[in-house]
Amino acid sequence: MRLSIDTSTLGPQRIVCLTEETTEWLYMLGEERRIVGISGYTVRPRRAREEKPKVSAFLSAKIDKILELKPDCVFGFSDLQADIAAALIRHGVQVTVFNQRSVAEIFSMMYQVAAMVGKVELGLQLIADMQAKLLHIKEQSRQLKRRPVVFFEEWDTPNMSCIAWVSELIGIAGGDDCFPELAAMPLGKGRIIADPLEIVRRSPDIIFGSWCGKKFRPEHVAARVGWQDVPAVKNKQLFEIKSPDILQPGPAALTDGVAQMHKIIMAWGQ
Repeated sequence: MRLSIDTSTLGPQRIVCLTEETTEWLYMLGEERRIVGISGYTVRPRRAREEKPKVSAFLSAKIDKILELKPDCVFGFSDLQADIAAALIRHGVQVTVFNQRSVAEIFSMMYQVAAMVGKVELGLQLIADMQAKLLHIKEQSRQLKRRPVVFFEEWDTPNMSCIAWVSELIGIAGGDDCFPELAAMPLGKGRIIADPLEIVRRSPDIIFGSWCGKKFRPEHVAARVGWQDVPAVKNKQLFEIKSPDILQPGPAALTDGVAQMHKIIMAWGQ
């Protein structure tokens, strides 16, 4: 006889999400009831900000406030939140820190979270839908007569190129990352471009800016000394992709972020 298992009772019941991507994913899985605290930087989904207490920034957290929420699991991201994780572990809190840096690793994180909350089947269905859409975008990109060279600027002072998942999504969207050799560097300091004129020498056709929450200023980029002959500047191909749509290693980047870049790249190729 096959036993019926109530998956709603499995896994953590009171989760604090220190970054946005796990919050968005849990909402997509219909498991938002489990979330008892979120990052103050969370904007996706919008209702999360209205429904959930904000208990952390990115590099800091209100440990006392988190403990008051009595979480049975805290989701974090990368070594950058190691100090927060260590403090919570010392208080006996279970902490799961993901370290997804590539598209494949983002999907892996999403699968693991879905399994932890008993939503494997729905999680796999949503993941398959996203993968199919990425494949469709990649197929459409093959219509381009020439792939544009793309510079994705993650920060402006100093100039910083993009992380691995962004570089991969640029490729799926139809472009070629201007600094593919830097994309593998997990930390921002490893992606700093020491000589800004090296960007000029690589002649990007399109420049995307996502300055980690600071508003991207195309006019400031265009006014940089020596940049007047860069194709992206001459042809006014400078665009902002908002940080929550592309720099969160979760569903947003795999859906809205890549779709925005793809639309711009395809328009460039007309």
